[in-house]
Amino acid sequence: MVNPCPGIAILGAGIFVKTQYIPRLAEISDLLVLKAIWSRTEESAKGAVEIARKHFPDVKCKWGDEGLNEIIEDSSIVGVAVVVAAETMVEMSLKMLKAGKHVLQEKPAAASISEIETAMSSYREISADSPCRPIWAVAENYRFEPAFVELKKLMVEIGDMMNVQLIIEGSMNSSNPYFSSSWRRNLSGGFILDMGVHFIAGLRMLVGCEVTSVSAATSHVDKTLPGPDNITSNFQLENGCSGVFVMVVSSRSPKILWRVVGLKGTVQLERGVEGGRHGYMATIYGEGGTSRTIFYPFSGVTEELKAFFNDISETSKEQEPRLSYVEGARDVAVLEAMLESGEKNGAVVTVTKF
Repeated sequence: MVNPCPGIAILGAGIFVKTQYIPRLAEISDLLVLKAIWSRTEESAKGAVEIARKHFPDVKCKWGDEGLNEIIEDSSIVGVAVVVAAETMVEMSLKMLKAGKHVLQEKPAAASISEIETAMSSYREISADSPCRPIWAVAENYRFEPAFVELKKLMVEIGDMMNVQLIIEGSMNSSNPYFSSSWRRNLSGGFILDMGVHFIAGLRMLVGCEVTSVSAATSHVDKTLPGPDNITSNFQLENGCSGVFVMVVSSRSPKILWRVVGLKGTVQLERGVEGGRHGYMATIYGEGGTSRTIFYPFSGVTEELKAFFNDISETSKEQEPRLSYVEGARDVAVLEAMLESGEKNGAVVTVTKF
């Protein structure tokens, strides 16, 4: 009997594939058939396949140009997850889209606005030439975290927005598995861009509107990290509200917090741990000093994968908007504007619109 679930391949076999993609796919193995894992080298591909076969015993090992062509030519593989270094991610995604494969690409959407603009133009051409327009999705799990989804529903309770604060004190030190990642270090904007798109995605989702302009100061203090490693930015939202984004790439006291102050109350989302589970503490403060807090464990990666497989299944009618490439592009646009402003000593920079 033929399995009706979509066949997929993973392109990439690094840390994130081994620690996140494979375990999360295993949780929803009833929704897909993992057909292959590809990497540039045989050794890397075999390492990931060995882990995957505990959950997907029939997964094939592919590597190099020959292995990539075999995936392209395999009609049973309808979708691919592109989880490679940022400098080759867009090129790989477009290659798969041109071959008619649906693509779930890891963030960031691209390394720069110019690359995004070129990529989107190429995608429009591919879509125009394709009888069945292939989906290009960006895997931004923050848009699928239940904490953000649920807290967004409560934003109406705080009334008109008055101020927004994002405080990010990261933990990108030598004990972090991504600390020595060469492509993240070589990325323009370094860890601020790679990590920061998550936090901007969370901001945009909570406030429900776009960032229009920014003014930022940047610095390079920790010389074990690529610069800049610190950024403080004022930002203006299209609804007239202003806010501040503060990010320290590596801190001794990690903290991740979003806070939106309204005329009638305040909502706050803070990274935390409860009962040994990592997730978010979502709090809404009301009139008279009242407050209520709910803990939401992480599940965004699993939820975004479910959404992608629903999109590429025959029963799906339209793409989940939270997965769209343009959403990922908008996250990058905000960070690039902040970094540009920092280079220009705090000059106000308008955020590119997509």
